[in-house]
Amino acid sequence: MLFRSVSVPRAARLTNLYLYSCAPISRPSLTSGLLPALSSPPQVCGCNYSHIKQHRRIYHQSITTVISTPRIQNRMSSTDNKITNWVAPGDKSGEFKRQVSSFRDWISDAPDARFPVEKGRYHLYVSYACPWAHRTLIARKLKGLEDFVSFSVVHWHMGEKGWRFATAEDKDAEGENVIPDPLPGHESYTHLRNIYLGVDPSYAGRFTVPVLFDKKAGTIVNNESSEILRMFGSVFNAALPAPAAALDLYPEDLRARIDEVGEWTYDGINNGVYKSGFATTQEAYERNVVRLFADLDRVEAILREGSGPYLFGDRLTETDVRLYVTLVRFDPVYVQHFKCNIRDIRSGYPAIHAWLRNLYWGQPAFAETTNFLHIKSHYTKSHTQINPFSITPVGPVPDILPLGDEVPAVAAAAAKA
Repeated sequence: MLFRSVSVPRAARLTNLYLYSCAPISRPSLTSGLLPALSSPPQVCGCNYSHIKQHRRIYHQSITTVISTPRIQNRMSSTDNKITNWVAPGDKSGEFKRQVSSFRDWISDAPDARFPVEKGRYHLYVSYACPWAHRTLIARKLKGLEDFVSFSVVHWHMGEKGWRFATAEDKDAEGENVIPDPLPGHESYTHLRNIYLGVDPSYAGRFTVPVLFDKKAGTIVNNESSEILRMFGSVFNAALPAPAAALDLYPEDLRARIDEVGEWTYDGINNGVYKSGFATTQEAYERNVVRLFADLDRVEAILREGSGPYLFGDRLTETDVRLYVTLVRFDPVYVQHFKCNIRDIRSGYPAIHAWLRNLYWGQPAFAETTNFLHIKSHYTKSHTQINPFSITPVGPVPDILPLGDEVPAVAAAAAKA
């Protein structure tokens, strides 16, 4: 879209055509044990690797005058602060940098708590598309917090004003509680931003989900998903039936291990798919996608060598929840949309694939909060800098395989074994 209104010099067009008619190159810097090493420069379309790099330099030099015209500069400067600028314009690192959450209070059962445990007091704003919000929905359902925390879901589309609430006219966002803002006093609210600015008119950050809102005090309690997940796992226990209270997603004897695994899976996998997909330089993309698959290999090894069915044996923990929300989106979205395509889950990671399907098909809290319509529509129709025509791929089919089923290649290999 950036170049459509500009006349590109013929030399640049020809260089572009010649360069990008060549097949992709497996670069030696990508090996790191994940890709086969190259013993010699590959021959592709009559070009060797050094020639292709020369073509790239010629191409970028030939379009320098195009992208530096005053018209384009003005266009970029007018959009520097857009919500949909995932990498800041002018950031030469090309790295996506996630915003730190701003609201960090906690619900507590202490006698003088500002946000006490109380039935019906809290509301959770989420998106079915967002993996960070999804983890809080799973925890809410696992712990049976329906009487304490109501919830509503924004429309899957994120535009320049951020997440918007669904309207009665929307027919493309089916799902439980995909509704206008249901809270009294919020009848005029059209976007999630209204919640943030209603609490703090000077708020200047992103308008993210999840949002845990105190209906009585009329304020945001917390918008950090990892803290809401942990909060839901324990703070309501004294008021819950014994079976729900007994489910401990952060057991004391596993806390050191949960924290250690959580640190590298967050940076390399949960956030790694975004750092790969939103990268605006080849170097940033390659660095993050290789790290992503190295960490997926680590998860595969933990599951393969463990007793299962969960990451830490026979106990479901927050680590399972945190990984699930990324990996259930991996094949349907991240493989193609974020270019995380060294392997997919269903054919490249048998232990992860079995673990993922066990959670989806065996635990209602996981399947009932997973909405593939919202997931696929959001990424492919909101990220127009990645997918300018907003075309949503049909596959993979199905979005998640039934227990026991395998893709044909895997099934054929198993039959020969």
